[in-house]
Amino acid sequence: MDMNDFIEFCKVGNPISGEDKALHGLLTQRSYEAQKITMKLNTSYHSREEIVDIFSELTGKKVDASFMCFPPFHTDFGMNITIGKNVFFNTGCSFQDRGGISIGDGSMIGMNVVIATLNHGLDLVTRNTTFPSPVVIGKNVWIGSNATILPGVTIGNNSVVAAGAVVTKDVPEDTVVAGVPAKFMKKI
Repeated sequence: MDMNDFIEFCKVGNPISGEDKALHGLLTQRSYEAQKITMKLNTSYHSREEIVDIFSELTGKKVDASFMCFPPFHTDFGMNITIGKNVFFNTGCSFQDRGGISIGDGSMIGMNVVIATLNHGLDLVTRNTTFPSPVVIGKNVWIGSNATILPGVTIGNNSVVAAGAVVTKDVPEDTVVAGVPAKFMKKI
């Protein structure tokens, strides 16, 4: 399997065991490439246009010129992030995107937000296996600072995740959630 095949393998949600040396080697190689690109992003000043170009390199897809990010930004894979138009990432975001992260048009991601798409098996036999589940963020979503979005969560259009919330379940559209774990607060 070459790197392109491996990226496609990851996009369809296949688990990877730490025991599978070939797959783990490709994962490590891709992670180092993502680190190299984010290091370029995070260690010197870049114009908005340059940041868009760096994110296009990181994701392997053309990122719209309306995108804005205040570095630093961190990710472990990069090739499984899809960014809509007029999306904003504030400083310090960390994405674990191997399971897939899709962010809809007009969404705002606050400072130090963590989006995770991988889980490990609980049983000792599968603990070194990672199981991916995508995170889908709808249009016009606002995720407050220091929130954590866990694997498999979908956040509906126009919703708000309060600062510091830990989102473990889907959030319906037009809804505010807050707390640990995040709970329904009100409809918008």
